[in-house]
Amino acid sequence: MLLFYAPDITTPLYTLDEVESGHCVRVLRLREGDTLNITDGRGTLYDAEVVDPHPKRCSVRIVAEHHNWEQRPYTLTVAVAPTKNIDRIEWFVEKATECGIDRIIPTLCDHSERKVVKGERLDKIAISAMKQSLKAYLPQIDPLTPLREVLAMPFEGTKLIAHCEEGLPRVFIGEELRKGENVLVLIGPEGDFSPEEIALAREQGFREVSLGECRLRTETAALAAAMFTAFVNSN
Repeated sequence: MLLFYAPDITTPLYTLDEVESGHCVRVLRLREGDTLNITDGRGTLYDAEVVDPHPKRCSVRIVAEHHNWEQRPYTLTVAVAPTKNIDRIEWFVEKATECGIDRIIPTLCDHSERKVVKGERLDKIAISAMKQSLKAYLPQIDPLTPLREVLAMPFEGTKLIAHCEEGLPRVFIGEELRKGENVLVLIGPEGDFSPEEIALAREQGFREVSLGECRLRTETAALAAAMFTAFVNSN
């Protein structure tokens, strides 16, 4: 499958933008009559064939639509504090998109070392990962949001906060996950959440969890939470 991204796609005829046209014609060397797939990033997969293989404005004809393509029976939101080394959080965005995630909320915490995030860069990484992994859903990536605003957001489902604070009761994340249930997980910065943040999350109905015996980096912990959720829903 050759997958392209077109959030503004129309039927039955559509012209790819200059970037996608160049990839289609110059890189992949598709010609008139060749087939490809397009997603709008909202769950619809389109079967298409090339009508006019122009390298800057390639036109295609939509021949079939597949709605809710490989839709998961749950939604996953991960609110994670961006790492000081931005490459690490970019890695998380890429891998989480490949594995399946609905929303990523870069979160500003008391111990956060990074206070600026370039949303456009993260969006491009997510788009590339979606196309590479042949998915039809592009995760929503929020702007950098203070933790207290995240805690106040309405959410129907399981709300979890993963932290490493010794002396506080926590259970393994697998014990809190339920198949088919929406999940929101909070992952803190390198210095972990502050005691005040943990207490506030508890007051807002978040359950405290661990991700196992190993001490994980922020981006590894975020991906582990996503993978635990996927595993529970795969059985």
